[in-house]
Amino acid sequence: MNLEFTQNEDHLKELCSQLAKKLEEVKKGGGEKKIASQHKKGKLTARERIDYLIDKDSDFLEIGAFAGEGMYEEYGGCPSAGVVTGLGYISGRQCVIVANDATVKAGAWFPITAKKNLRAQEIAMENHLPIVYLVDSAGVFLPMQDEIFPDKEHFGRIFRNNAVMSSKGIPQIAAIMGSCVAGGAYLPIMSDEALIVDGTGSVFLAGSYLVKSAIGEDIDNESLGGASTHSEISGVTDYKCENDQACLDQIKRLLSKQGHFPKAGFDRTKPYPPLKSPSELYSILPADRVKPYDMVEVIHRLVDNSEFDQYKENYGQSLLCGYARIDGWAVGIVANQRKIVKSKSGEMQMGGVIYSDSADKATRFIMNCNQKRIPLVFLQDVTGFMVGKRAEHGGIIKDGAKMVNAVANSVVPKFTIVIGNSYGAGNYAMCGKAYDPRLIFAWPTAQIAVMSGNSAAKTLLQIKVASLKAKGKTISAEEENQLLAQIKQKYDAELSPYYAASRLWIDGIIDPLATRNTISMGIEAANHQAQLESFNVGIIQT
Repeated sequence: MNLEFTQNEDHLKELCSQLAKKLEEVKKGGGEKKIASQHKKGKLTARERIDYLIDKDSDFLEIGAFAGEGMYEEYGGCPSAGVVTGLGYISGRQCVIVANDATVKAGAWFPITAKKNLRAQEIAMENHLPIVYLVDSAGVFLPMQDEIFPDKEHFGRIFRNNAVMSSKGIPQIAAIMGSCVAGGAYLPIMSDEALIVDGTGSVFLAGSYLVKSAIGEDIDNESLGGASTHSEISGVTDYKCENDQACLDQIKRLLSKQGHFPKAGFDRTKPYPPLKSPSELYSILPADRVKPYDMVEVIHRLVDNSEFDQYKENYGQSLLCGYARIDGWAVGIVANQRKIVKSKSGEMQMGGVIYSDSADKATRFIMNCNQKRIPLVFLQDVTGFMVGKRAEHGGIIKDGAKMVNAVANSVVPKFTIVIGNSYGAGNYAMCGKAYDPRLIFAWPTAQIAVMSGNSAAKTLLQIKVASLKAKGKTISAEEENQLLAQIKQKYDAELSPYYAASRLWIDGIIDPLATRNTISMGIEAANHQAQLESFNVGIIQT
């Protein structure tokens, strides 16, 4: 291995080490004292509940681990948005799991908590997966109620989704394992079956203090809405459980007897590991992100037997399109080529840029995959579409629009991995968050924004200087450089994959070696939704 490869490997492994440390910190939730407090009450933490619930030695694909990262610091923060969500296996069934983390502000709902819960429900609905709620929440975080309560994608949308999922036959099981108050009380009771833990679980529209204030009635919370009340008097809950473990065991038994639904029929054969070592991914990706590299070499380390059948290999070379298998699943791959290529007409094309010919090729390939019911995988390292006279005269907007149209109207499941850059309209054409990928994850090397840090900082500086001049003010070259540094520092922070993950623009950040399993679990989930809409791209500019 040459020096550059060694430097690349050291750089990416260091980023992955930082990722592992950040994940370890996030998993502590509200901290050791809060965890000890949960245990003292005889309760497991959210993550302990999930570990107990899922099948032994099975995978749990966490969604939104970094949601809320760096947010709400004036309130002490909200690690992982105060709720743990993901895909796991219970009694052999793949499910979506949502577990309130009572160590974080007693499981109260911040705005990002609602967004994360809605994302979990979206995954269940898109893939027709059972969803299990482990409820332990104090309800809406009142200081921010105006940002969580009234709008379309706020708290109320959760219960609307409960009703819609029920109408579509998507199984929902809810366990009341702690507080469940006010509007939040509807979530478990709108599920198909509700369990409650004796002594710690409680559910009511108004707690004892509010009841006293509203109607003058004296009553304790246990008598008002505890396990005995709702299992023996009101009939609100279906199963009364002795403790957390008994409750989780009951969920396992319920799911074990669930019937099996029709599948979509995505093709899967016996899985094979890549022939080229996946560990070499660390050395292929340049530490200097402006340097070129061959995306084909990345693909060969992600796909079964390192076999990649390229579509129109010598045409539109700045985008790679082709068929492969990932963990046995047949996939169509659309990936940005990062090395400089030369077209047959003699044009030198920059890596990571989408040109007219490559957009045209990708459009046709995406349509082919829809025709043949093959899931699509997008590997992003894109700086945008080509600009300039030649590109504009060649119809780059028209060809880019064709590709965006095909991605937007695609009905087969789409999965996006942001490897490097994800800038501007390139993010859209390569199936960014707005284009409904079933899952979207990023490597620690990702950057997501409208343009690169250098370009954005210089543009913003020009705007700022022009604004000052309009007010009759001038600044020295030194002041200009200081201003540029300040602007760049802020913009670079917003480029970080952690910034994107905290706001759920992506579902998470993964080590490159986790890519195959992430995509495989995603396709397995998508295979549960048997009904695909008919594919129609509408009017395409020609």
